[in-house]
Parts: sequence; C-alpha cells; structure tokens
Amino acid sequence: QVELVESGGGSLQAGGSLRLSCAATRSPSRYTYYCVGWFLQAPGKEREGVAALDSNGPTNYADSVKGRFTVSQDKSNNIFYPQRDNLKPERTGMYYCAWKWGGWKPPPLTDSSYHLWGQGTRVTVSS
Repeated sequence: QVELVESGGGSLQAGGSLRLSCAATRSPSRYTYYCVGWFLQAPGKEREGVAALDSNGPTNYADSVKGRFTVSQDKSNNIFYPQRDNLKPERTGMYYCAWKWGGWKPPPLTDSSYHLWGQGTRVTVSS
C-alpha cells in the first residue's frame, strides 16, 4: 500500500511562487505504472483537479493553471513536485496529492479516478 505525504504549504503574497511536494512512502517497482494528481479544495468550493502526471512522464493541467503550474517527479525518492508561479488569492485552500495505479494518457484530473489520497497541505495566498 502506498501512502502519500504532502508538504510545502504555507502563507505567501499574491504573485509569489510555491513548491509543494508529495512523497510516496513505498517505492513502486520500475515496471509499475501509475498517475499522481494534484487537487485544490478552496474554502466553500468543490475539490478540483489542477495537475496530474503519468509515471512515464506525460502531464495534464487544468486550463486555469496552464503556464503557471508545473509538475515533475524524482523517481529515486518517489517525490512529486508541483510548482506554482504567480499565485493568486483565489488559489488559497488545501492542496492534495492523489495516486492511482495504472498509467493513463493524459493523466486524469477527476478525483474519482484516484484510489489513494494524502492528508493535504494548506496554502494561503494574501493580496
């Protein structure tokens, strides 16, 4: 069973950049295919997918974050990094990473596609 631990949240000013991380506690084998997704739940809103990454490298981004959100992975340490630039106050909320077994192209941005979830990390963007 893979467990996910997010970190890197905090408070920052609008326009700033933030790099989060999601560590998988169990190493998938080199022959395992998977996807990792990042989701935002803003206060009072439904959870939305913002970015996803397939184990072979393909990525997928929500239209609202294209050009300002980048995901990458360090396979040796099983850490997945989303980085957001030019943050806006409306992107305040809890960021969750999620895991699904099996690759998919493009990797999905729907939360129902994912099997495992981290505990989330809070990001607050002030104007």
